[in-house]
Amino acid sequence: MDSIGDIATVTVHIKKIREKIELDTSKPQYIETIWGVGYRFKM
Repeated sequence: MDSIGDIATVTVHIKKIREKIELDTSKPQYIETIWGVGYRFKM
C-alpha cells in the first residue's frame, strides 16, 4: 500500500505530545515506543 507523507511525521507528533504530558521525556511513562510496531499509551 502506498502512503502519503513521511514516517517522520508521526515521530514528530509523538515527540510534541511527550513534551506536553511527560515529566521526563528521556524516560517516558505514558507513551511507550514498541520498535517495529508503533506506539502504545500506558496509564
